[in-house]
Amino acid sequence: MARKDAVAIVETFWREVWMRPQNPDAIDRLVAEDFVITSAGQQIHGRAAFKQWVIEFQSKLLELEFEVIETFQNEAGDRVASRWRVTGRNNGILGTEPDGQPISMVGTAVLAVREDGVLAHNWVERNAWEIYSQLLLKQSEQGVATRQPNSSGGERRDARRS
Repeated sequence: MARKDAVAIVETFWREVWMRPQNPDAIDRLVAEDFVITSAGQQIHGRAAFKQWVIEFQSKLLELEFEVIETFQNEAGDRVASRWRVTGRNNGILGTEPDGQPISMVGTAVLAVREDGVLAHNWVERNAWEIYSQLLLKQSEQGVATRQPNSSGGERRDARRS
């Protein structure tokens, strides 16, 4: 596949995997077997693990909508940068209690596109901390029990009293 089509490759990924109707099975033909996503300082290795991550993420937002703000590539066509927005309603995103609160998350992805047109790596930055903080504040104001990380990396429930 010609490198000049790198933007089209990424936009196909967005359209098929993230836009309605979301189709995580499209990952099987759009990303490399050894695909890596780097998000929130963590790496997920392999197509199957990435696909599971996508399914889990999508399950945490009701009425998920994905919008591409802009996408462009470098001169060589092996890197594509894309700004995007995800909206929906909270169904437990970022470990919060599912409460239906509206969410609007923005992010930037830099994707490595192989010569054959398959995605090899995705580096993602998003406003997750701001979303998490806003949800916790709203839930605290409403007296909703929240989940917070504990020292072992698990979660502890912080019961709120009315």
